[in-house]
Amino acid sequence: MILASASPRRSDLLGRLGFELEIRPADIDESRGDDEHPQDLVRRLAYEKAHCVFGQYGVGADGFLLAADTIVWHNDRALGKPVDADEAMSMLRELSGRVHHVSTGVSILYQQPGQSLRDETFVETTDVRFYDLSDSQIASYVQGGECVGKAGAYAIQGSGRLLVEGISGDYDNVVGLPVSRVVRVMVALAADDEGASLIERLLEEKHA
Repeated sequence: MILASASPRRSDLLGRLGFELEIRPADIDESRGDDEHPQDLVRRLAYEKAHCVFGQYGVGADGFLLAADTIVWHNDRALGKPVDADEAMSMLRELSGRVHHVSTGVSILYQQPGQSLRDETFVETTDVRFYDLSDSQIASYVQGGECVGKAGAYAIQGSGRLLVEGISGDYDNVVGLPVSRVVRVMVALAADDEGASLIERLLEEKHA
């Protein structure tokens, strides 16, 4: 599979399922349009990334190409990667005691030799509720450095999980990719080919 993303978290999630990945990050303008809703943004970026890389490299040896983009948002405001500790503190104060959203746009392309291209783009959203956090708790987390390079200034797969009271939706989506839905879309796209038994094969491999 070609993965049109440099995200180590996405690589790890897919690698754990046994996919052999060819990493081909997309180079596109990721600016948000005026009044563009966060979910519309990640859907568009995933689609554009997928087709940008497809135009350069085609699909992977297994016929698949996947691109994704994840955003953390609250009250329709996107929370990107903090530029410094002060901005990280501000983001976490905003999320303290509240529910925010993590949306991942995913675009999957599938093509076998001699066949037309099949594709599907979707958005998966998970709601995340933070505990009420004290300034000292926020400061301790920020000082630990885990917030660096993380949208929303936290990593749920690390010590950032201690900030989280609960989630509604797919946990892996918060990490960076809703792998269960991804696999099911792959199966649907390859329904007439060997992909039809993909889930069964993956389940067998995980328990071998």
